[in-house]
Amino acid sequence: MKRLQVAALRNGTVIDHIPANKLFKVFAILDLSNCTETITVGNNLNSQTVGKKGIIKISDRFFSQEEANKISLIAPKAKINIIKEYEVVEKRLLSLPDEVREIVQCVNPACITNHQPVKTFFNVVTENDETHLRCHYCERDVKLEEVKLK
Repeated sequence: MKRLQVAALRNGTVIDHIPANKLFKVFAILDLSNCTETITVGNNLNSQTVGKKGIIKISDRFFSQEEANKISLIAPKAKINIIKEYEVVEKRLLSLPDEVREIVQCVNPACITNHQPVKTFFNVVTENDETHLRCHYCERDVKLEEVKLK
């Protein structure tokens, strides 16, 4: 079987094990369309752990913990690898933040954030082993798999 290889990353970040159907949401949440560094994207790659996966490699870009937390909203089982001089120097685990501001749209059409210039604000709530977002203003719950990005 012939395999295509992507050039090794000298310095930067690799986001791996993104569910294939979530790849472009992760791309959007990180605003990578405005990134000026080299980006390599692969999707629908075979994975023994998640079936089909996506991967994003970004040269010379390192994400803050806040940005990693944003990824966790979309792909909580993704892995972030920090590369320096072609070596993985850090493997970052994702975790959900306690609060989510300005990146998720409230699903309640009557919510003030949908018709007034008010920035969205959600609390991350775990109840009965299920995690969801609760709008600070209207208290509507949104399941993580139903999150709509602004």
